[in-house]
Amino acid sequence: MKAALTVRPSTESASVTDTRPQTLPPPGSPDPATPPHVESTREAAERVGLTVGSRRHRYWTFPLVALAFVVLLAIGAFAAMPSSWVAEEYNARLDEMQPAPFARVPASAQPVTDRIAIGEIDGDVEQYPPDGDIYFVTITEPSQSILSWLVGRNHPAIQFLTDEAKYGFQTPQQRRTFALEQMRTSEQVAQFIALQTLGYDVELVLGDVLIQDMVCLVPTDDGLDCIEWSPSDEVLDPGDRILEVDGEPIDGVEDLGRILQGLEPGDVVPMLIERPGDGELEVDVELTASPEEPDRTIVGFYPFDTRRVELPFELDIDTGTIGGPSAGLAFTLTLIDELSPGELTGGGRVAVTGTIELDGSVGAIGGLRQKASAVAQTGVELFIVPASQSDEDIAAARESGGDGLTIVPVATLDEALAVLEEYGGDPIPDSPS
Repeated sequence: MKAALTVRPSTESASVTDTRPQTLPPPGSPDPATPPHVESTREAAERVGLTVGSRRHRYWTFPLVALAFVVLLAIGAFAAMPSSWVAEEYNARLDEMQPAPFARVPASAQPVTDRIAIGEIDGDVEQYPPDGDIYFVTITEPSQSILSWLVGRNHPAIQFLTDEAKYGFQTPQQRRTFALEQMRTSEQVAQFIALQTLGYDVELVLGDVLIQDMVCLVPTDDGLDCIEWSPSDEVLDPGDRILEVDGEPIDGVEDLGRILQGLEPGDVVPMLIERPGDGELEVDVELTASPEEPDRTIVGFYPFDTRRVELPFELDIDTGTIGGPSAGLAFTLTLIDELSPGELTGGGRVAVTGTIELDGSVGAIGGLRQKASAVAQTGVELFIVPASQSDEDIAAARESGGDGLTIVPVATLDEALAVLEEYGGDPIPDSPS
């Protein structure tokens, strides 16, 4: 008898193709692929009364988008609107509040050494490049918007300015001319004082005749305004450079005084001048009597000190487009450091501001609180400033500079050198070696 062979399907066999019929579960039945204990996001939302893409959700989106758009639009508008629409500052001369379209703000603190170039020098002069740095500090006075006013109105390093506080009675062109001339004069005086301090034989020579301001013959009682200016004010302006008087070239103020000898108030003399933006002009100038010395005949203006120094070697300080006289002390100290052995700063970094005069005195400057902020942002910890600044100025500078900045006022170059020595610098020798 033959045995029957029965083949049963194995429960462990598998196929790459699912041949089972596809069926849809009844509505409301659970998804067989999802474990029963896992709740879907949709089910959770439906349980609390929300649905994805619900009308209620869309209602909230529109106001939020509109609000964001309004905020961005307002920021753009405030950034475009001038601060003078909302900002005001007090004008002491007029005793009234005036719009403030500008602000005095920190600019930068930069090493002076990077800007000094010493040319060929003779064998008696030796250069000692320092390891440390003396920084000069700058500010700027840009126009402002309502947005910048909102952000900076309470900042100790930001001062909003009226048009008169920024320009005075000068045009922007005149102010620029004066600032650059003040910087050039500051360089020359710094060179003279530095080399004289080190024992070199230096000399100041005559410079151009540049008008700084016109003479007021009759001021107001408070001295804040002028009732009557000198007659020359009709044809001469601050910033004019006098080239010739009565056909004779002018090399300095002394030449002008010599030519005026023998002339009387009311006399008219022809002059050739150079005016920024207009070039050379010929004008007829009526002379007048000096309000301080009625017997002396004058043109009727105050000149800049444009004298230049003659050095035993070539020296240039590249100030670029930076204007103003406030870097004079920084220039002087850096030149002394470059031309004498040792380290005035002790090899560290020191910021310095203040004008320098021919007698070695240090003069006050503007924007001290802004400069203190610029120094603090650079990370320099010692800031030498003029002692002639007001107590209010120095207090505001200390607030603006913060606890990490030490501010030391000085009245003279000698005092500045003593401060540097006190903070670890080397004293300068009596004469160059």
